[in-house]
Amino acid sequence: MPVSLQCHPVRSHPGSARLRCTGRETVFDPIGVDFSGASLLDESMTGRERIVTALSGGVPDRIPCALNFYRVALDAMAPPGFEWEERIDVQFVALPAPSGEQAFRDALAPYPYDTKLGTFEQAANYARWAYHPETPERRNPLARSRNLRELEEHPFPNVDISGAFGNLCDQVADLHARGMAAGGTLPHLGGELFEGAWRLRGLENFLLDLIERPDWADCLLDKLTEAACRNAAVLARTEIDVLSLGDDIGAPGGMLMSPAIWARFFKPRMARIIRAARGTSPNLKVLFHSDGDFTPIIGGLVEIGVDAINPVQPDHMDAVAIRAEYGIYPAIWGAVGRQTTFTFGTPDAIRREVAATVQALGSGGLVLSPAYDLTDLDVPWENVAAFLEAVREAGRIE
Repeated sequence: MPVSLQCHPVRSHPGSARLRCTGRETVFDPIGVDFSGASLLDESMTGRERIVTALSGGVPDRIPCALNFYRVALDAMAPPGFEWEERIDVQFVALPAPSGEQAFRDALAPYPYDTKLGTFEQAANYARWAYHPETPERRNPLARSRNLRELEEHPFPNVDISGAFGNLCDQVADLHARGMAAGGTLPHLGGELFEGAWRLRGLENFLLDLIERPDWADCLLDKLTEAACRNAAVLARTEIDVLSLGDDIGAPGGMLMSPAIWARFFKPRMARIIRAARGTSPNLKVLFHSDGDFTPIIGGLVEIGVDAINPVQPDHMDAVAIRAEYGIYPAIWGAVGRQTTFTFGTPDAIRREVAATVQALGSGGLVLSPAYDLTDLDVPWENVAAFLEAVREAGRIE
């Protein structure tokens, strides 16, 4: 049963949910979820309803809260008994570790969550791809390829996640039963296309491929795209609400490549991945992540069906200018805190930052989330707690 909301304008792309005005109300039914009883005057929406509304260009009962664009667990940081997941609106499913990787995870268990090896999820993805950044001679397995044929014949690892389908469905069902939106990320080497390609080929080699050997770049990117399309379709079948895709193509002060290079090599392939997911789940929301400044390609991301951009780091991107140009579509997911805010700031500074973000960006098309990782061991719990509290207060819509 659709929820009735006040009427708000929305920009949308083909295949996305839309708001339509009927008299004095707007009927909103993005995913067939029962939104009956929702109100803008109190916190009567579930987290799932809140996230989907925000990513569809609507205004929920309060601005939703996320911890990042991937799965974040705060158990090691939070005080015993603190129910931190009750204070966020979306959580991402965890890809189960194959048996060979579980032994590796067990070996890492005694160490802190974010030891320099990275998180367990990152380490598992590296293992899936047989990627060994700690070993110079194995760091970039395609760096020594001498011709296109060697790239074509390279035996890519099997990163198919279809065997985990039942487990993933159970996780999604559990999140939905608790009223939370369910997100999913693909098993990748830091990113779907650019990051995976340069980690396999070597950064300098791959950047030169894009300019001097475009057929080599096409070959490698096509292989990565095929794997991503298969896994995106699997995740979509689990009924996740948000598919998180990304590539760190931004940097401080600008992009790592020209918008023309991105449009030639990456835009059509990212579009293929989105189509593969929406072929199964037409109303699936898509979040795109890149660190740094990727402002020049926001319009291109909207064209291929991206609903939200992340993290819109305040020290590298101008969220207010983006709002002025694009309105509330795409939604902004993040925007809270510079690189040092959560590590060196105070709880009061965090609260002021959240309030200022809401004041600047408004209530529609916004998911409040830290713009940088919270899993750094130097981030004090008091600052995380202040963020969670501030979103509840400053994000409430009267």
